[in-house]
Amino acid sequence: MTETPNATVSCSNVWKIYGPKADRIVGTPDADLPRQELLAKTGCVSAVRDVSFEVGQGEVFVVMGLSGSGKSTLVRMLNRIHDPTAGEILVDGRDVMRMDADELRSVRRTKISMVFQHFGLLPHRRIVDNVAFGLEIQGADKDGRFAKATEVLDVVGLEGWGDRFPDELSGGMQQRVGLASALATDPEIMLFDEPFSALDPLIRRDMQDEVRRLQNEMKKTMIFITHDLAEALKLGDRIAIMKDGAFVQVGTPEEVVAHPADDYVADFTKDVPRAHVLTARAIMRPVNGHGSVDGPAVAPTTVVQELIPIVAEADRTIRVMDGEELVGLVDRSAVMAALVEDR
Repeated sequence: MTETPNATVSCSNVWKIYGPKADRIVGTPDADLPRQELLAKTGCVSAVRDVSFEVGQGEVFVVMGLSGSGKSTLVRMLNRIHDPTAGEILVDGRDVMRMDADELRSVRRTKISMVFQHFGLLPHRRIVDNVAFGLEIQGADKDGRFAKATEVLDVVGLEGWGDRFPDELSGGMQQRVGLASALATDPEIMLFDEPFSALDPLIRRDMQDEVRRLQNEMKKTMIFITHDLAEALKLGDRIAIMKDGAFVQVGTPEEVVAHPADDYVADFTKDVPRAHVLTARAIMRPVNGHGSVDGPAVAPTTVVQELIPIVAEADRTIRVMDGEELVGLVDRSAVMAALVEDR
């Protein structure tokens, strides 16, 4: 596993096996059996298999896979809603498995917040009371927690809705309340367990935009679970694709689309428009030996789709600038080659 600088969350060789004598499976040949064979032989099911990864501070790390791939089980082990069968989970360098009940409670209240698909708003409490609930549990005074709740409601676009009740809000608005509740305690780490999968497509897109905006402004560390590749590509700084409890590939969106690790990942990504994912960094050529270049400049993260009108208008080489540094060059042929691969 490649070490991530300033890792906020670190998992090493994490397993979750359900069934009789599950703790005896890890470290034996049975652990390598396919799921169905393991179940038939031992009565156990391997939900998560030997997963290791690190998430850097302020990173959005997306875990995606089909239903039953183990992604929700994995994220729920990070705050010990489920205990792993084996492995190590560190949060800011502290082993969550070694925390006593008080330490774990403190981490859940102050350091980690979780946003679920169905957040479970309290129907008899106003929206502002729902958002302030975590602060109330922490022991914050009434004025302070209501002020904070009102502030985060404004942040998620629900200004003026604090005195309403959950049944007066649409599904998308209720999900924003869930997001506000998670933000109210000012957590360092936010866990999202398929929070938008039940929403209509347009509302879902709005919520994705909201998460990205919040991350850009607040720099929270986010671990996001989804079964939707488009959502993963839109939100993730890095994506882990999961199958049968194990990670198949971990990489940036452009790495996953441009260089799938196997046929399973390739099948996932075959219909993705590469021009909307690949960036200038992915198609640029080195600057060595090219002397002075005075063409238009773009950032390394500019997607190929946005380069098309630039090369069409300029009809000359584009400079790829990382701040003040020239890191590469892109010409018409590189853009056209990326587009041809989309067909």
